[in-house]
Amino acid sequence: MSVKRDASGRQSIQVEVEVPGTVEEVWKAVATGPGVSSWFCPTEVEEKTGGVIRTLMGPGMESLSSVTVWDPPHRLAAEGPGAGPDAAPMTTEWIVEPLSGSTCLVRVIHSMSGGTDEQREQLEGIESGWPYFFAILRIYLTRFRGQPASIVRTMGQASGSTSEAWSGLTDALGMADLRKGARWTSPPGPPSLTGVVEQVDGHRQPYAVIRLDEPIPGIASASAFSMGDCAMVTIGIYLYGDEAPAIAARDEPAWQAWMKETFSVTP
Repeated sequence: MSVKRDASGRQSIQVEVEVPGTVEEVWKAVATGPGVSSWFCPTEVEEKTGGVIRTLMGPGMESLSSVTVWDPPHRLAAEGPGAGPDAAPMTTEWIVEPLSGSTCLVRVIHSMSGGTDEQREQLEGIESGWPYFFAILRIYLTRFRGQPASIVRTMGQASGSTSEAWSGLTDALGMADLRKGARWTSPPGPPSLTGVVEQVDGHRQPYAVIRLDEPIPGIASASAFSMGDCAMVTIGIYLYGDEAPAIAARDEPAWQAWMKETFSVTP
């Protein structure tokens, strides 16, 4: 992994992605509550220095941070607690850099002081997760830019390693042999979804992202990751358009039930 350490011992990671859109459009997607909630997790942002950023990562997993730099449409920095009761604070910085051809480079930097092995491992885990969400961001800005999302999200705990959890999830979803560009339809059991595979990555934090056309336009995503000593699996579905709120409300209980039957649902 690419954790860097400066002379003071502060450790940091940096992940970046090129996305379509003007700097104002991309800033809205990565630095405002409605924008972040349309491709990441439900988020509220007080758009000012000293404002609070509140992100709901999952059941009982609320993240709070305070804005330390608010410089639209180019730079946002915030500080919040690290993982664990004795963890040092973590600084998160978002930078949007306009490129030629109506595209932008989005860069996220996470850093912590202290230089411990636990902090390095935490930063490595965060780094491995961003390619998954950046794949969703790229599709959002390409296909659904500026549209609000209705989100269906469910998470479960699997036995074995992350790799074994991913195999179990992809087998259950009929994704085991999918390749980019292939069409996918959800198997019998969960609510019906159909779309085209945009990206699959089976490495350290494996994931698949699918652009949906049925039941309505949207994005479906699946991933496996480690959390402490556990292997976790997650499904995220982002639906767009006038019908999205009703369909998400209708289908979320069924996806929760499917996850509960297939894996152990987190509390």
